[in-house]
Amino acid sequence: MSAPIRTRLGALGAWLHPTYGDTARTEFAVEAEQLGYPTVWLGLGTAAVEDLAPVEQILKATTSVVVATAIVNVWTNDPTAIAESYRRLVSTYGDRFLLGVGIGHPEAVSTYRTPYASMVDYLDQLDAGGVPVDNRILAALGPRALRLAAERTLGTHPYLVVPEHTRDARATLGPDVVIAPEQTVVLDPDPLIARKIARAFVSEPYLKLSNYTNNLRRYGYTDADLDGEGSDRLIDDLVPHGTAEVVASSLRDHLAAGADHVGIQILTVDGTSPMPGYRALASELRR
Repeated sequence: MSAPIRTRLGALGAWLHPTYGDTARTEFAVEAEQLGYPTVWLGLGTAAVEDLAPVEQILKATTSVVVATAIVNVWTNDPTAIAESYRRLVSTYGDRFLLGVGIGHPEAVSTYRTPYASMVDYLDQLDAGGVPVDNRILAALGPRALRLAAERTLGTHPYLVVPEHTRDARATLGPDVVIAPEQTVVLDPDPLIARKIARAFVSEPYLKLSNYTNNLRRYGYTDADLDGEGSDRLIDDLVPHGTAEVVASSLRDHLAAGADHVGIQILTVDGTSPMPGYRALASELRR
């Protein structure tokens, strides 16, 4: 019997943005596995992926990595269909799939309503469909959602958070809940270039999404930080940048704050391949 997913996530994983497309992300995942990353996260946004084909493509092309969805959106994916696809993948590829689900954002989906109750109902239907609690994870930011993640899933996969959020989540949830934040980074020693890349990413759309801005206000960021394209302080905190050594140190800040795992999303100029960055970080993190 294979070890539980929680023990196989490892400390760091590769988080792959959907704009790269499924074919490229499969190639990236194969190399990430070779580089020693034990987990690959697939960003999905609001995509309808009830057949979980992007996940299956990567599971088929790799041998050992955990493949996690980040996230299956509850408004655009029927839970019964998702559960059926989950069972199919596990029966074919074994216990290598972590189902990440989340409520998304009211600005992104016209059917958005009563988010907490809708999330509870979705988890109920995953229960009925045979998706084990320890093989699913919830995108959660605020205290209520974090508690739901702890009660009904393996833990939480928060996006666009600072280490202080990780520290608070650990204090709230205790030692046994998996906390696996996403962390966006830019590997470029020039702070002006790196900040320009990061600002373009953060300002559109994230500074227009209330779930994120409300959460950032909990951590002391003000309208002066959040207005427009974001202050330098905000951009630097949300998207650490610099050499591989500097970025690796920032990733360790989340681990020191209580994270079990960090999903690393690497931004590049004009959306070029992130793999040079993953190679550099793998080399640095082995030291």
